[in-house]
Amino acid sequence: MHGAFAWGLALAALAGAVLLALAFGRFPIPPGQLLDILLGREEGPAAIVFWNIRAPRVAAAILVGAALAGAGAAFQGMFRNPLASPDLLGVSAGASLGAVLGIFLGLPVAAIQGLAFAGGVAAVAGVAGLAALVRGRGDPTLLLILAGIALGALMGAAISLLKILADPYNQLPAITFWLLGSLNAVTRGDVLAAAIPAALGLAVLVLLRWRLNLLTLGEDEARALGANTTLLRGAAVAGATLATAAVTALAGAVGWIGLVVPHMARMLGGPDLRRLIPLSMLLGAAFLLAVDTAARNLGRTELPLGVLTALLGTPLFLWLLARGRHA
Repeated sequence: MHGAFAWGLALAALAGAVLLALAFGRFPIPPGQLLDILLGREEGPAAIVFWNIRAPRVAAAILVGAALAGAGAAFQGMFRNPLASPDLLGVSAGASLGAVLGIFLGLPVAAIQGLAFAGGVAAVAGVAGLAALVRGRGDPTLLLILAGIALGALMGAAISLLKILADPYNQLPAITFWLLGSLNAVTRGDVLAAAIPAALGLAVLVLLRWRLNLLTLGEDEARALGANTTLLRGAAVAGATLATAAVTALAGAVGWIGLVVPHMARMLGGPDLRRLIPLSMLLGAAFLLAVDTAARNLGRTELPLGVLTALLGTPLFLWLLARGRHA
C-alpha cells in the first residue's frame, strides 16, 4: 500500500483522532457546538474548556506523537535496526533524570521541564563524546549504540537513587507520575515552548530524509556514493534528539511510539525514508492523540500515557513481528 492511499489513510486517521479528542472528555462538546466555537459564535463554558484545556492538549498530543514517531523512523533507518527508538542514545533517560532531579530539588514546573530538555540533550552529547573517544576501534554506529546503552543504564541507576532519597509522601508520587507520562496539566505556553525545538528537530529530519536513505545501505556504500556519513549521521542524531528531548520535557517518558509507529508506516508506505519519516509523523500524531483521548475517558481517574502506550504497543509490535515473519 503505497502512494496516495497511504497518505490518505494517515490524514484520515489524524483528522478522525482530532475530532474525537476535541469532542469527548469530562465536558463533552458535540460537533455542532465545536463548529460554533471555532467560528466564534459561542463564548460560554464550552468555549473556555475548548480554548484553554482541550485544544492545547490536542496540540500537545499531536506534537509529541509526531516527534517521537519521526525520530524513531530516522533512527531505525540510519542505524539499520528495526528495534531502534528515540531513547536508543539515552535521550529519554537523560530527560527523565533531569526532570526527576528538578522534582527532587522542589523546582517549579518550568524549571523541571527545562532540566528535562537539558538532560536529554546532554545525555546524547555524552554518548557522542564517548563514541568519539573510542573512534577507530569498531563500527561507528555500533559504538554509538553501545555508548547509549551504557549511559542509559547509568542514568537509570541515578533515577533509582533519587527515588529512594525522595520524600515518599510528596516527591516520590510526583516523580512516579512524571515517569509514566501525561498531558494532564499542559498549557498553551508549554506547547509553544516545546513546539519550537521540536519543530526545528523535525525540520532537520524532513530536509535530510532523502540523504538518510544512503545510510541504510551501510557505511562503506554510503561513502562510496559521496556521503559524509559522520556529518550526516551527526545532523540526524541532533535533529532527532532535539525533537525527542523537547516533547519528553513536555509529556514525560512516553514509550513505544517511536518503536511501533514507524513499523506501521513502513507497512503502508514502504521503507523509503523520503516517505517514511513524514508518514510516521502523521501516524504517530494520530496514534498518541487516540491514546490520550482514551486515557482521559476510560476511567474515573486519568490513566498515564506510558501505561496505555505499553499496553497497546506491546501486542501491536508482536503482531507486526509475526506478520513480517510470515509475509
